[in-house]
Amino acid sequence: MKTTIVSIGKQKYKTEIQAKNHIIVADEPVELGGQDLGFTPTELLESSLASCTAMTIRMYADRKGWELDGVEIKVGYKKNVNTNQITFIKEIQLFGKLSNEQLDKLMEIGAKCPIEKIITGNIVVQSNFI
Repeated sequence: MKTTIVSIGKQKYKTEIQAKNHIIVADEPVELGGQDLGFTPTELLESSLASCTAMTIRMYADRKGWELDGVEIKVGYKKNVNTNQITFIKEIQLFGKLSNEQLDKLMEIGAKCPIEKIITGNIVVQSNFI
């Protein structure tokens, strides 16, 4: 199992996230009692989906030797209050000399990134005291 360690002390709501040799800070905005020192948990989730999609598109284009100069992805979500369904919206911009067929294929490949598979799959969260 991969291990990501998250710790929070007494400082509202500054949270340190460590994965391998990397540390980032998450926090809440000032209006919610935090200090706005880092991404909110929602922004971390959105950025996970966006960065995974961008990397998946980049890897595929590189393998195919396609002229993809860059990828920009904006991610947000909306919640249907009646059904409780969450819909993530990805706005994808691809830069480079690409045919319509290549653009379509890259859009299809981007939807197959591991994070999208996780959040659209059957998820169970198991929590245990240690």
